[in-house]
Amino acid sequence: MPIDLPPGHFFLPGPTEVHRDVLSAQVRPMIGHRGRAIQDLLASLQGGLKQVFITEQPVIVSTSSATGLMEAAVRNGVAGGRVLSLVNGAFSARFSEIAMACGHETEVWAVDWGGFHDPADLDERLARGGFDAVTITHSETSTGALQDLAAIAEVVRRHEGVMLLVDSVTGVAGTEVRTDDWGLDFVLTGSQKALALPPGLSFAVASSAMLDRSAQATDKGYYFDLVPLVKALENFQTPSTPAISLLYALEKQLERVLAEGIEQRWARHAAMQTATLDWVDDMRASGVDVGVFAPPGHRSPTVTCITLPEGVSGPSVVGAMRERGWVIGGGYSRLKETTVRIGHMGDHGLDNLGQLLDSLGEVLR
Repeated sequence: MPIDLPPGHFFLPGPTEVHRDVLSAQVRPMIGHRGRAIQDLLASLQGGLKQVFITEQPVIVSTSSATGLMEAAVRNGVAGGRVLSLVNGAFSARFSEIAMACGHETEVWAVDWGGFHDPADLDERLARGGFDAVTITHSETSTGALQDLAAIAEVVRRHEGVMLLVDSVTGVAGTEVRTDDWGLDFVLTGSQKALALPPGLSFAVASSAMLDRSAQATDKGYYFDLVPLVKALENFQTPSTPAISLLYALEKQLERVLAEGIEQRWARHAAMQTATLDWVDDMRASGVDVGVFAPPGHRSPTVTCITLPEGVSGPSVVGAMRERGWVIGGGYSRLKETTVRIGHMGDHGLDNLGQLLDSLGEVLR
C-alpha cells in the first residue's frame, strides 16, 4: 500500500480516511484529566454528540474500540434472562459471541449472510417470553446489509422488559439513526467509521430503562459499568483516564460534522450509495458480471459489498487497486475470495468516489 496516499483515496470500510485538520488537532498540549479544562472539553463535546445521535440523553465517550461497548451492552443489559441475537454476518455474530462469553444464555437467530430479519417474525419470537435483550447489528460491515432498525425497535418496545442493544458502528453519522424517537435502549458506534476519526474511541447512548437494568445487573465488571460512566458525565468527567488527544480530534471533527448538518451528512452518504449502485448497473450493462451482495431495500449507505465475476479473486482486485493508488476493502471472512467492499463513508464525496469507481471499472475490464 502506498505510504502517503493523496487525499480522498482511502476507501476502507474502517478505519476511514481522516481529514488532515482533524489529525492535526491531536498535537495540542496535554491537560489534566481531572479539573476544569477536561470538564470544559467534555461539556463542549456533549452538545455535538447529542446532535449526531439525535438524543437528549448523555452520550458516553469510551476509550475503547466499539467492541468494548458491545460487551458493555450485554454486561449491563441482561439481568438473568436470555439474549436473542440477530445474526446476518460477521459482526452481528460477534455480538452473539460476546453475549455467550459474558455467561448469558443466548439464542442465535441466524439468517443468510447479507440477509435481514423480519420484524413480524421477531414479534413472534419475543412473544414466547424469557428474553431480557435483543442484539442487532444495524449496518453489517461484512456484507453491506442494513437492518430496518426503526421497525425492529417498534417491535421490541411492545415487549416489556426487553432491551434493544444496537451495534450501529457503520450506521451512526452515515445513515438515519434517531435514538430517542425510535426508543433504542443502547446504541453504539466507533470513532473510525462514518464519524471519520482515528480509531480508539467509541460512543453510546443508554436509555433510562437501560440504566435501571444496569443498576440491577450482576457480574458486569468494572470498566464498562454504565452507572459510573453516566454518573461521571453529570460532572463532565470520566471514571478513568480518557484519550485526550483523540478528544481534541473529536472536537474538531464535530465542528465539521455540525457545519454540514447531520441530515445533510446522511443525504451525502445516500448519494454515494446511489452512485455505487448505478456503477454496478452500468458495469453489468457493459458485460462485466458484478453485483451487490445485500438485497435491494436493505443496503447500507456507508459500505457496499460487491460480488465479482467468476474467476476474479477479491485479493487480486484489492492489489490491483493498490497499485493504482487506491485502497478498498477486501471481502470479509467467508467472502474474501468472491467480493470486495467500498467504504463510501466519512468525509468522502461524489467526486473522489467517481474517480475510484472509474479505476475499479478499468481493473475489472
